[in-house]
Amino acid sequence: MSRSARLLAVTVGLLATAAFAPPAAAASAQEYSASQLSAVSGAVERSGVEGVAWYVDPRSDRVVVTADSTVSRAELAKIRQSAGDNAGAIQVQRSPGVFTRLLSAGDAIYGGGYRCSLGFNVVSGGTYYFLTAGHCGDVANTWYTNSRQTTLIGPTVGSSFPGNDYALVRYDNTSLSHPGGFTVADAYVGESVKRTGSTTGTHSGTVTALNVTVRYVGSGTVRGMIQTNVCAEPGDSGGPLYDGSKALGITSGGSGNCRSGGTTFYQPVREAANAYNVNVF
Repeated sequence: MSRSARLLAVTVGLLATAAFAPPAAAASAQEYSASQLSAVSGAVERSGVEGVAWYVDPRSDRVVVTADSTVSRAELAKIRQSAGDNAGAIQVQRSPGVFTRLLSAGDAIYGGGYRCSLGFNVVSGGTYYFLTAGHCGDVANTWYTNSRQTTLIGPTVGSSFPGNDYALVRYDNTSLSHPGGFTVADAYVGESVKRTGSTTGTHSGTVTALNVTVRYVGSGTVRGMIQTNVCAEPGDSGGPLYDGSKALGITSGGSGNCRSGGTTFYQPVREAANAYNVNVF
């Protein structure tokens, strides 16, 4: 009976080993309960490592951890160590660049010396507003349409970051239009989507994960995010993620750029609209 070498995939990396057991035994993989996976997810958060995003993937029965370029091997080891006996439930993948909020100074909507992007127009009663990123709302009390800040839009009336990443801005300038055409929907893994932002315009890609937790480098943790492979750059924060007329998300942050690609994260629109009791239109 011939012997064969096998590669056993381990969620904490790839470990080459010679396997002489029967095929059925070699193919077996440890299973983890929902409570164990939840505990591992919590352990990843408690590790305190920045530049990582993670979510529970029920299809693979693993906690998928995406690490940006700033995360060292020692920090990955710290994450695994934090999971203790359940470290085998962690599946690590790498993303180029640095996970940061996509905030910048430049075009589109301006406030507090920064620029962001308008997300979706919303209404409550007869009052019009728009949704943008919470980390944008945190840096400006008032927003303008131009960099000289001479054409008023209106004030930030609500903002939530970290934890969430959404803000609400009221239209006080009645001369400004506020077009619509969207309805709120929930994203799904594999969905083809587009993102529009003030820096890079419109780009397309795919939803790769849901209910993702992200710890941005130097700026806090957000939860319940949509993860995609759509590129984005600083200044695109707050812009819309959509599928046709379906309003899905608000651009939060990510890594990479629109030359090399990257990983990006979005605040679900439904949560933001419900928080402020407004309707996307």
